[in-house]
Amino acid sequence: MTDQPGVVVTGVSGRMGQMLVRELAAQDRLKLVGAVERAGHDWVGGDLGTCMGGAETGVTVTDDALEAFASAQAVIDFTTPDATVAFADLAAQARAVHVIGTTGLAPEHISRIDKAARHAVVIRAGNMSLGVNLLTVLTRKVAEALDADWDIEVVETHHNRKVDAPSGTALMLGEAAAQGRGVSLDAVSDRGRDGITGARKRGDIGFSAIRGGDVVGEHDVIFAAAGERIVLRHIASDRALFARGALRAALWGQDKGPGAYDMLDVLGLGDD
Repeated sequence: MTDQPGVVVTGVSGRMGQMLVRELAAQDRLKLVGAVERAGHDWVGGDLGTCMGGAETGVTVTDDALEAFASAQAVIDFTTPDATVAFADLAAQARAVHVIGTTGLAPEHISRIDKAARHAVVIRAGNMSLGVNLLTVLTRKVAEALDADWDIEVVETHHNRKVDAPSGTALMLGEAAAQGRGVSLDAVSDRGRDGITGARKRGDIGFSAIRGGDVVGEHDVIFAAAGERIVLRHIASDRALFARGALRAALWGQDKGPGAYDMLDVLGLGDD
């Protein structure tokens, strides 16, 4: 591992992209060596610092991801599912650690990403925060302890510009609850209730999504039975925590062998 592994940020003009750039500048364990945007974007060809309204950084925004990745030890990617799949192939060619915070991934996207992980380190998580990943562990443990007489509902709230629902974090929590119950989430997931839906099905895991204002992220896992409820909650008030988690993952992955990892691995909370 080099003293300061080089990092490329994809989707650099987005809110998370710019947050990652600022967090990289605030620490000294990783260095920014590249910035990628889609072809035709106004920032392509410009100095990243100038594009962000500040001083020059010496890093030029490019739409050539393969060239950018070739000089990097890590790629941090909060973009779109189709873009992430393409970046996974290129990061694997470069043998760079690929940290993926992209949400809305379908099974076919994940399958492609897992193929790339045969050749390089891929760290994928619907949420990069320590608190949320602790919450997934707690959710699984509580689900293990309670039978299907306890209804499970995952309620998530985000800002009004979020394009996918349920959130990646909500799906992480639902998956943790399903693992605790020993069932497939696909078989018990209950989403989008509207109209006369009938009674709630025993054993289902329900999802509700709320959108409004500038909410960074709030997630509740509700276990409800006759006469009592258990509510596990996480509230994110600063988007920078996701960027800091991604940087931690990029550094952690430097001495790991090829494979698919998640933030539980990074934080030492995964199963032995």
